[in-house]
Amino acid sequence: MSHEHVSYLELLARGAAPEAYDRPVLLARASGAGPEALAELEEAKQLALRVRAELEGRRRREAELSALFATAHDLAGLRDLDAVLRAIVQRARSLLGTEVAYLSLNDPAAGDTYMRVTEGSVSARFQQVRLGMGEGLGGLVAQTARPYVTDDYFGDARFQHTRTIDTAVRDEGLVAILGVPLSLGSQVIGVLFAADRRARVFEREQVALLCSFAAHAAVAIDTANLLAETRSALAELERANDIIREHSGVIERASEVHDRLSELVLHGGGVHDVARAVSEVLGGTVEFTEAGAGTARRAGGHAVREGDDWVAAVSAGGEALGTLVLHGRSDLDPVDQRTLERAALVTSLLLLARRSAGEAEQRVRGELLDDLLDAPDRDRRLLRERAARLRTDSEAPHVVLAARVDRPAGDGDTDAGRRESADRQRLWSAASHLAATRRGLASARDGGTVLLLPLGPGETAADLARQTAKSLGGTLREEVTVGASAPVRAPLDHPDRVAVAYEEARRCLDALRLLHRSGQGAAAEDLGFLGLLLAERRDIGGFVDRTVGQVVAYDRRRGTELVRTLDAYFASGMSPARTKDELHVHVNTVAQRLERIGRLLGPDWQSPARVLEIQLALRLHALSDAVGGK
Repeated sequence: MSHEHVSYLELLARGAAPEAYDRPVLLARASGAGPEALAELEEAKQLALRVRAELEGRRRREAELSALFATAHDLAGLRDLDAVLRAIVQRARSLLGTEVAYLSLNDPAAGDTYMRVTEGSVSARFQQVRLGMGEGLGGLVAQTARPYVTDDYFGDARFQHTRTIDTAVRDEGLVAILGVPLSLGSQVIGVLFAADRRARVFEREQVALLCSFAAHAAVAIDTANLLAETRSALAELERANDIIREHSGVIERASEVHDRLSELVLHGGGVHDVARAVSEVLGGTVEFTEAGAGTARRAGGHAVREGDDWVAAVSAGGEALGTLVLHGRSDLDPVDQRTLERAALVTSLLLLARRSAGEAEQRVRGELLDDLLDAPDRDRRLLRERAARLRTDSEAPHVVLAARVDRPAGDGDTDAGRRESADRQRLWSAASHLAATRRGLASARDGGTVLLLPLGPGETAADLARQTAKSLGGTLREEVTVGASAPVRAPLDHPDRVAVAYEEARRCLDALRLLHRSGQGAAAEDLGFLGLLLAERRDIGGFVDRTVGQVVAYDRRRGTELVRTLDAYFASGMSPARTKDELHVHVNTVAQRLERIGRLLGPDWQSPARVLEIQLALRLHALSDAVGGK
């Protein structure tokens, strides 16, 4: 096989444009190929183009079949007629490559035709136009029950032009239009159109494809009409069933369910106890799922069938609390449906009672933390007893965290105030839940929330601040900024330290907001030399170690003079040339030492913010050495 033949295979493999198939012939002609070789290449080119055209046709037919199968699938699961018709029109527009597609239906009551679905239309006049029977291209299609196509709408005299229709078509800018009938038997109920804002020729295959979509659309409309008739018939059957609900067996079963549910509530039963009891009564398996898990799909508490299951929503005051789902019973009579609905009502009452108890516990946790902050002279034995009842971890070191929601202010003061109040309530609720799960305390305070949480093994105050900001921010889907204090040991034995720690946490929170680090969590140790000013206890040694500790340790291990080099470098205005004079070493030695320092401190060690911290740490280190030497 020649190189040129391989080139054609490569062009076919990558789906190249038709113009690319001329290149091998041009290259051969340029290289001086003879007539016989050029003729062979031309024959190979034509063969490759035929193969390409065949492949393109197959791909197009495959896309058309896929769209038709998808439309058939939509019809099989028909729930929303408008959604199915929109999908048909969208697919027709996409596969025919037209700028606009639309579907009109006849209105026998009004004696005209109206637009039902449009896709790609930009004119409100066009989307709302109503046509008299027999008018326009659509009227011609409806009269003859045959497809019609025009490549120049305004120059086509085969159909009746009216001012209303022509104005709407001109407003939309349409030129070429293809219309096919929507037929139910011999009756035309509407027309499906594909149109362009330029002249074009619609091929026979495209007309056939649009006819297939029109057939699907007609079936969808017929199916929807049948469903409406079926619903009406079912409503009549339900009314007929009401007559037999008063017989003695109904009363007996309803009484049994009422007695069992009442006994459960009076003896402190829970939601899952109700589910088990109803499972026994109905002879299936009842499960409760909380709202948000994707199963609470019905409001009002009415039992409805979904697939092979029966579902009743659990709600209160318009709020969805969850769902009761009955498995294993394909059919339920009206009495059993009412039983499932009554169980949903009882479940909602139990959930409201549990919520009230949870809110009461949150308030108690908040009151205990408020006492630690505002009344540190309270009896410590009573504080410990209250903490024990709340199952808090009083032995571990605790951290005080100040949290606030950070979001841009609204346009109006009233709206901004309302949103801020709602943010504080949501933040307090989320923080209270977090405190309960971590055996801590939470309270609303100073426009935000304060938490007192125990430290876990190996956890630092900074770690806890970052975790809390991430947790609260994820729950609220808002930026939550969290400032943390240094750890407080035995806060219940030393309640006076809690208020001091809270002030440190607030200072840290304010610093984060001023540094434009909203949505983050940090403790004083994360803020460099600024942390020295914010922290209640000045941890100078910790600051020095975090800032230049690696350089100091390197000098001690290796006997080098990196610290002295840093001092000289900053004293010389960060000039390597002046530094080497100060140290009496070669400039290459200075460069090597600075490179080593960069590897120890990080690539940004010479940024203005880092330089300030490093110089302060070097001076504090020198001061501590001088004091230690004395």
